[in-house]
Amino acid sequence: MTFSRKLALGCALAVSLAAAMLAATPLAQADAWYAWSPKPDKLVPYGKNKPVTRLKEVLAKHKGQARWSEQVMLTDRYDNKWIQAQPGDKSPTMYWGDDRVFWVVWGGQIRFTIEGQKPFVATKSFLVQVPQRVRYSMETIGSEPSLRFEVTHTGILPVYAGDQPKPDDKAGSHYMKVSTPTQPDKYTGDNRPYRDFFKEVVAADPVANPKDHLVMADEANMANIIRGKGVPTPPSSNRGHFHIGHDEFWFILEGKCDYLIEEKGLFKADTGDVVFVPPGRWHRASWAEGQTDTRLSFNVNPLMFHNFGEDADGKQ
Repeated sequence: MTFSRKLALGCALAVSLAAAMLAATPLAQADAWYAWSPKPDKLVPYGKNKPVTRLKEVLAKHKGQARWSEQVMLTDRYDNKWIQAQPGDKSPTMYWGDDRVFWVVWGGQIRFTIEGQKPFVATKSFLVQVPQRVRYSMETIGSEPSLRFEVTHTGILPVYAGDQPKPDDKAGSHYMKVSTPTQPDKYTGDNRPYRDFFKEVVAADPVANPKDHLVMADEANMANIIRGKGVPTPPSSNRGHFHIGHDEFWFILEGKCDYLIEEKGLFKADTGDVVFVPPGRWHRASWAEGQTDTRLSFNVNPLMFHNFGEDADGKQ
């Protein structure tokens, strides 16, 4: 058999093997997997929630008020608020029975006293979290009001330490003293008491996303730093992706971000703004051109399923 004949037969065999392999894995192609995914015929409405809550508007609304709280989002999963407190304001010792609580500190100074941790003072850009059943208290110190963005689980009320006076009852619930064998959770892995974003990320590098970008991660929570240099706004044909049954929101920590959300169009979010998308809506986030931009993404799972367009090759 001649060399050319052997080469031809070898090539034919290689093609046959490749075809067989592709036939055996019809769902996979390159780095993307293909699937039939359920997209709602009728979009989940925003209700009272907004695609973007602008911090400048919130501050203007409460100008002249010493203490205030502003609801930012209220969904089946998330209950998010802006809260301003005055120096000397201190919370009772409390905790959340079955979920974490998370804050973005955005003004003033807050002393956090967390069970098992050395007390620390959080200033603007601190990302603070407390695991379930871990006792904590907060006190605004210094000479200026404190401002914080708070993330809790909708419909779950805090629990208060039994060695304190009975707290005021809430609408539809009353507080009673109980006993429990359930022990406090612990800080593990990516879940640390706090991250100083300005010091640990911005001062460390002018553009790069930190390697330890996950700030909070467990079976029911995720907060993820997404940072990079601004880029030109992608074309409208780039729809981004959508999620099945789960909403998502972002806190703009630095710079600006462009967003394209199904039926809400293209808009720009500034530092301190909060952007929200309900389940099932196409949405695309990108760093806005002209500076370094950072968004802090919140959703229910570090491995939440992302649905991109069939022609997008599984990426934006």
